[in-house]
Amino acid sequence: MSPALRIGATGFGLIAVCYGFARFAFGLFLPQIDGDLILGPSLSGIISGGAFAGYCIAIIASAVLTERIGARAVAVGAAIVAAAGMAGIALAPSPLILAIAVVVAGSSTGLASPPMAAAVAAAVQKSRQDMTNTVINAGTSAGVALSGPIALAIAGQWRLAFGAFAAVAVVLAVAAAASLPASGGGEGAGGLPPMKGPVLRLISASLLMGAASTALWSFGGELVSQQLDWGPTGTGILWTCIGAGGIAGAWAGTLIGRFGLDPVHRTFLGLMAASILAVGSGIATPALALIGGAFFGAAYVMLTGVYLVWGTHALPGRPATGLMIGFLTIAIGQTAGAPFFGFLMAGPGAGPAVICFAVLALLAGFFRARSATKRAAACL
Repeated sequence: MSPALRIGATGFGLIAVCYGFARFAFGLFLPQIDGDLILGPSLSGIISGGAFAGYCIAIIASAVLTERIGARAVAVGAAIVAAAGMAGIALAPSPLILAIAVVVAGSSTGLASPPMAAAVAAAVQKSRQDMTNTVINAGTSAGVALSGPIALAIAGQWRLAFGAFAAVAVVLAVAAAASLPASGGGEGAGGLPPMKGPVLRLISASLLMGAASTALWSFGGELVSQQLDWGPTGTGILWTCIGAGGIAGAWAGTLIGRFGLDPVHRTFLGLMAASILAVGSGIATPALALIGGAFFGAAYVMLTGVYLVWGTHALPGRPATGLMIGFLTIAIGQTAGAPFFGFLMAGPGAGPAVICFAVLALLAGFFRARSATKRAAACL
């Protein structure tokens, strides 16, 4: 088996478990968890924001550790942390224990991404690196798509679901130990990169996109539950549509290679804004909500692929840190966005909250990977 295929398959599975199960499945099961533990929208937003905050800390630590001790050890650690966090969610007797477990589970995603970028840089030939990275990144969608049918199959038993997810994470820990290279694939730890040019624009764009995405990642299930009176079956189908749509993100590297970072970036920000309105609008039909969910999944995974490639190109000698910059600021945006959306939903209502967050997605398009000077020079 070629290194690209071996690392790609392992990374795809690890990202599916850490992102699709450990991080984003909380939004799918939130209406059921809320019914059992009585959270309310404000506390739900704070818990979701806490998970994103844990991710922020973890992804910084992961980038440093990957450059110091290598990709394999950090990736195995990510799977173990995911298993521990999801087991905690499954057993949580109170909102406090649940919040701690959600933060631990969400942290696993921060640990998982940098070592995969480093593993690709270390073992995959350069011409296939963008494609392999974006295929791995699309594992998020597979995890989300699988969590929907699982939710339907177990008829709302969220504790059982998270217990099963934890078991799968243990299997991925073994796979990562067997498949990934030990080296980091970069030039070694070098502190923070220079905060200028493409790095600053990447930070600005990914921050706004991350905040906008919490409208559906944290509150998608709650929105359709309130606006369309959907129960666990409806929210499970929505999550399946989001995940299935996100599989399109595997082609991010191909689209970027053909059309460039900036056109792909702006196109899918527009699609994200439209999808937030489609799912969260009070006048949306069930069919429109499901179509919007599929478009949201495609837009989100495509955009994370854009920021992944943007970061690794901005810092080619430090792929783990390049990925960390974009993904960290996505998470910082999500950390702020989730509680803000919760407070808006509890106050002015779902309609104003949805419109506000769709606008945030569009604002991210003002920031571009290449400056106007470089674009003009390229045309000469």
